[in-house]
Amino acid sequence: MPALCLDCCTPFDSGPRCPRCRSPRLCAHPELFDLSIAHMDCDAFYASVEKRDAPELRDKPVIVGGGRRGVVTTACYIARIKGVRSAMPMFQALKLCPEAVIVKPRFEVYAEVSRAIRAMMDELTPVVEPLSLDEAFMDLTGTARLHGAPPAVMLAWLVKRMRDEIGITGSIGLSHNKFLAKIASDQDKPRGFTAIGAAETMEFLRDRPVSLIWGVGQVTRESLGRAGIRSFADLRRWDRRDLSARFGGMGERLWHLARGEDARRVSAHAPVKGISNETTFAEDISDPELLDGHLWRMAEKVADRAKAKGVAGRVVTLKLKRADHSLVTRRATQRGPVQMADPLYRAARALWEPVLREAPFRLLGVGLSDLCDGAQAEDAGDLLDPQARARAGAERAADAIRARFGHGAILKGRALR
Repeated sequence: MPALCLDCCTPFDSGPRCPRCRSPRLCAHPELFDLSIAHMDCDAFYASVEKRDAPELRDKPVIVGGGRRGVVTTACYIARIKGVRSAMPMFQALKLCPEAVIVKPRFEVYAEVSRAIRAMMDELTPVVEPLSLDEAFMDLTGTARLHGAPPAVMLAWLVKRMRDEIGITGSIGLSHNKFLAKIASDQDKPRGFTAIGAAETMEFLRDRPVSLIWGVGQVTRESLGRAGIRSFADLRRWDRRDLSARFGGMGERLWHLARGEDARRVSAHAPVKGISNETTFAEDISDPELLDGHLWRMAEKVADRAKAKGVAGRVVTLKLKRADHSLVTRRATQRGPVQMADPLYRAARALWEPVLREAPFRLLGVGLSDLCDGAQAEDAGDLLDPQARARAGAERAADAIRARFGHGAILKGRALR
């Protein structure tokens, strides 16, 4: 059976150890050297960057996120063993893992690391579809002649280079379509390398939960459960027309995915649809000044990500969750593309002020959509606000100071509330 050493990247016939370096870390699969659609997912990306830059944290549980009133952005695997998960309220995470080290996110650093990883992926194939800073699909079809090795070998070299040159580990999922490649990359994290071949697809999926399907969250899972659908085998028992009649367009998608069918191509030009950031409070908040401080921080984080991606947006979205868990969502189209934190904050605040009377709130979020090239925002002046350009210049200067001396080197007063 074809096999691949995950430490020295040597391909060989199956055996318990690599014949070259004697490592037991192997991937063996009948179709290993025939598959070409891959999903690469960094392992606990933000936490891994923090441990890389602070070696004293290597053996400690690390949680990246806001203060005690914030939520977990990500957690290292040591903290995950204790039950800590992304999006968990920080107070709950600290109950599960009180010895955890809390680190504030450094999105500009994560974006820089992401660009270095993306450059390595671009050397393998021009068909790279990023999903976020830490994961991407790749189509390596037809690249074996170029590299003199099948895609699996080049993917093993990719994660080895990431570890050796950047200090970040990743997991690879390799299959014959995007749906299965994404599932495969989650099977053996961290530092995993899993292949799902065409011949085994139906058997592999049969008894697995439908929650593996990307986009099937709690609400959808409960809806499927009421129909008696909990596994892929349950889905396959449904007639295609009945699924569509009950679940609409999603029913048609589920029918195909139940059989491991996914016709989507990896697209190097898939646009980023939007950027957002939100925080859940440990206690409901009514204080306008506290809410204003959180609003600025959310706007600043979204702006940082927009700058890192080189995009701007024409639509600003405000998201609030009331004490009774009901949602308030407001959107406004701007006169020109927005990228800087200041105009993003001002637009979000204009949406926030009319609904302030509905406080207290337990969640606040800011989003940017209808994206375009970030260069368009540079020329987007505001005749009704003559100070806009001056504030933009001040923000760019502050960005330069933070890039040199760290994110906390310069702060706005409202960010301290």
